[in-house]
Amino acid sequence: MASPASDLVAKFIERYPSSGTPAIYRAPGRVNLIGEHTDYNFGFVMPIAMDLACYAAVAPNGADGNLRLYAEDLLQGYEWPARDIAEAHPQKTWSDYPLGVAQQLARLGREIRPSDLLFHSSAALEVATALALAGDAPLDPLELAKLCHRAENEFVGLPCGIMDQFISIFGKANRAIKLDCRSLEFEEVPLPEDLAIVAVNTMVKHELGASAYRRRVAECSEAVQSIKRRHPEVSSLRDATEGMLEEVSGVAHKRARHVVAENQRVIEFAEAARAGNRRRMGELFVASHRSLQQDYEVSCPELDFLVDTSLNIEGVYGARMTGGGFGGCTVNLVEPGAVGEFRAKIAAAYLAQFAVEPQLYECRPSIGAARIFL
Repeated sequence: MASPASDLVAKFIERYPSSGTPAIYRAPGRVNLIGEHTDYNFGFVMPIAMDLACYAAVAPNGADGNLRLYAEDLLQGYEWPARDIAEAHPQKTWSDYPLGVAQQLARLGREIRPSDLLFHSSAALEVATALALAGDAPLDPLELAKLCHRAENEFVGLPCGIMDQFISIFGKANRAIKLDCRSLEFEEVPLPEDLAIVAVNTMVKHELGASAYRRRVAECSEAVQSIKRRHPEVSSLRDATEGMLEEVSGVAHKRARHVVAENQRVIEFAEAARAGNRRRMGELFVASHRSLQQDYEVSCPELDFLVDTSLNIEGVYGARMTGGGFGGCTVNLVEPGAVGEFRAKIAAAYLAQFAVEPQLYECRPSIGAARIFL
């Protein structure tokens, strides 16, 4: 069976026969174990890089001076004059992610040569693009993460935090990364060996670019402004304490309460993981989900059903939604010997409730992004 990298080489040569054999780069996707909606509040997160990854094949072309992009999973292509990348503007399609990265590289003075890029999966599209276009002159890893983050904020227009780009670059095998999203300092956290991590996809589409996500960002900012009236030293919810929340009213109070509590849960989860305390890890998972469900209000019936059902399956320590919310996935901590039964029961229950078959992935912490040599 061909590897994703070698399969992509064959597809690249078929699509771009005059461009020669491409270089291949791999950038892993991620699952965030805990610390949700804390990243853009400069708090703590604790993701793992996944063995499911984005692969990018790249080779220079002499065709027409364009940067040509093709998403193999979407069967969609896009191109832009390479010399005009610095002046490119968003197209409101998937191509904005690689195009935004190319523009950030151009603004650093990097030459964007006419090239062909073929992508397999969009899990970590920005990081894969940045590696592919930087080629033999790679950026410092931290600067690379910051560049990809700027591309998503400034070009794509999504006010997200840096977590996704950071973990794709700094991921470690068999480790989670506890990241301080303000200082960007991080530490590796070993996970218990006798623990499986299983993601369940609701098959409900994310709405991260929609108004609900932006509203949460604005509500957190409103909470900070309320706190600053009496505590001017507070610059973000990262600085807030539970006692300060009495300065905040209405829905902004609920949003801030989640962020303050979630930051503490990340700290406690890391301690529990180091101690091998799977039961405590599970309790923190459930507390995180309830906070996201009730205070941050980014869950949905499908996510809540998966969490509630999972918690009644033997061998499950904890379950929570992961990601931006409004759909997407849950992440579950499961005894390794119970994974088979868990997969069967949760899939059957979800199918019976929603007439949709969920996708399930056993998530194994993976190394970060790099070039692949075949």
